Amino acid sequence: MKVFLLISLLCTFFHAIPASHEQRLFQDLFSDYDKETRPSQSVDDVVSVQLKLTLTNLISLNEKMETLTTNVWLEITWIDYRLTWNLSAYDNIDKIRVPFDNVWLPDIVLENNIDGKFDVAYYANVLVNHTGDMYWLPPAIFRSTCSIEVTYFPFDWQNCSLVFRSQTYSANEIDLQLALNFSTNETVEWVDIDPPAFTENGEWAIKHRPAKKVINKKFSPGDLEYQEILFNLVIQRKPLFYIINIIAPCVLMSSLLVLVFFLPAQAGGQKCTLSISVLLGQTIFLFLIAQKVPETSLSVPLIGKYLIFVMTMSTLVVLNCVVVLNVSLRTPTSHSMSRKIKHVFLEVLPVYLGMHLQPSDDPCDISQPRRRSSFGIMLKAEEYILKKPRSELMFEWLKCRYGLNSAFSDKYVDGTDVDGTDMEITTTLYKNLALCAPAIKECVEACNFIAESTKEQNSVDAEMLNWKLIGKVIDKICFWAALLLFTIGTLAIFLNGHFNTVPEYPFPGDSKRYLPE
Repeated sequence: MKVFLLISLLCTFFHAIPASHEQRLFQDLFSDYDKETRPSQSVDDVVSVQLKLTLTNLISLNEKMETLTTNVWLEITWIDYRLTWNLSAYDNIDKIRVPFDNVWLPDIVLENNIDGKFDVAYYANVLVNHTGDMYWLPPAIFRSTCSIEVTYFPFDWQNCSLVFRSQTYSANEIDLQLALNFSTNETVEWVDIDPPAFTENGEWAIKHRPAKKVINKKFSPGDLEYQEILFNLVIQRKPLFYIINIIAPCVLMSSLLVLVFFLPAQAGGQKCTLSISVLLGQTIFLFLIAQKVPETSLSVPLIGKYLIFVMTMSTLVVLNCVVVLNVSLRTPTSHSMSRKIKHVFLEVLPVYLGMHLQPSDDPCDISQPRRRSSFGIMLKAEEYILKKPRSELMFEWLKCRYGLNSAFSDKYVDGTDVDGTDMEITTTLYKNLALCAPAIKECVEACNFIAESTKEQNSVDAEMLNWKLIGKVIDKICFWAALLLFTIGTLAIFLNGHFNTVPEYPFPGDSKRYLPE
């Protein structure tokens, strides 16, 4: 038990010696230290402050609010000549950690923040080296402004920047510089990314991450805006989410417009209903896009252009349905079909459209074949009965007795008419028809009326059928026109976004990539 107590006391003694040396060092360094003054030996001395930004997570880019949210480590280094000591005097302690509010800070802030929070998320301790080198690495979650270019949404890329400058010191007092790489002694002209600690964003891919110091010539060195450190993030959107959830459904729904032309020309109500349903669906997609992109009038998003294009097509399809329905339901009483229209739409255009139509001709223009013998008999009987007085028909036999029928008998040879009609058959028919002449006359008039009505109805039906065929031809023309316009428009719009790639170099006119070798 005594041995254990002795060992514990020895360990406590040896641990207390370094702690006492560090405490004495701390007291000696900050006994007369003023954290409000710059670490410069004269008024004209300029303190060099080096910055380095390490990105751990690109959290989000809110296009609606034009806000970039990032999780970073901001590395700031400078030299404070007042915080130096001799290693041998303090048991070879080469560095100490000091609370941030005990030392001078260069007041580096994010200038283009959007929430008014200029400071970091956590004020870590400052690492002080015996040579006076100050190293401060606070973590921060920055919300910075980022101007969104929505022209090629969702195939767009954005160039966002984080601008740092001193809030209280001008270029005459501190000199902002990019940090140096200790291993290669080269300037770190890029946003550093530690792969094990970096979290990949699901929507954006980082293409360029340059960093540079910017001198604003329009300001003087005495102005705070004269110098600033710019960290850029050139990011490109991963469009798969929008292709699956917006573009593909919109294209598939818009392609239903082409199916409208496969409905019959007389189904105008169903065609208009389908077209208007597609138009309403496209309007909903347009509202969804409007909630995603910023409310700007500088440009129209690519997907917005496509939705406006297909909505215009839907309107034209509805107009086509109305026109085709109007043409298909025309009648001879309201419209007259000219020979030129019939020739163009029923004879010329179907050949080029690959349609096999059989237009109906006017029945009056077609001579119907009839049997010569029976038709001749009927005509002669009708003429004989209608023109011959009834008294003469009754006393026809008296003509033979008094020789009055000799002229009539000379027309016949051996009881046969010269034109081949049997005289006895014809005479018998004449006499039989003479007995019912009034009824025959009414029957003939009725038959003529029925024939004329049938011819007129057939003519009307033929012309109405031709109007329906014309509507079918117009539908076929509009089908090919809509299919061609839809295909070309869709490819032209989305290929325009496909070729919107990130530039090879981050800054125009500068062939430097700003990446580690």
